[in-house]
Amino acid sequence: MTALSRRDVLRLSGAGAAAFVASSLLPNLAAADAASTAAAIKKIIGSKTLQQGRITLELPQIAENGNTVPVGFEVQSPMIGADHVKAVHLFAEGNPEPSVASIRFSPASGRAKAATRMRLAKTQNIIAVAEMSDGSVYMAKTEVKVTIGGCGG
Repeated sequence: MTALSRRDVLRLSGAGAAAFVASSLLPNLAAADAASTAAAIKKIIGSKTLQQGRITLELPQIAENGNTVPVGFEVQSPMIGADHVKAVHLFAEGNPEPSVASIRFSPASGRAKAATRMRLAKTQNIIAVAEMSDGSVYMAKTEVKVTIGGCGG
């Protein structure tokens, strides 16, 4: 049996530490799926029924770069005290975390419209859920194909 040199011990310790860090991070890298996205939506809206309509999503059909994908939306609403959009929640089915953003509105907002950018891990559905002041909930969904260098993904 040969004794390990100080350099070998440091090398093995570094490799062990790197393996530990990587193994603790890997579970968080798993992509969300339709089921986990539905669970995240259910957590926000509870037992309310999702309705179609009223939301217009503005997303590219093909994103050349998943690191910065423009997303915009508008919800049709008069934005008055008795009838306004309370919040819009954005979800990405293929990202490590399905919940991307929540934007709050009030009648003082004037319009329920916003634009931002999001990072997309791969080709996936983007879902917008709008909570209305009367308790109703609306949803819109659009697929965005993420390409890397124009090669498809």
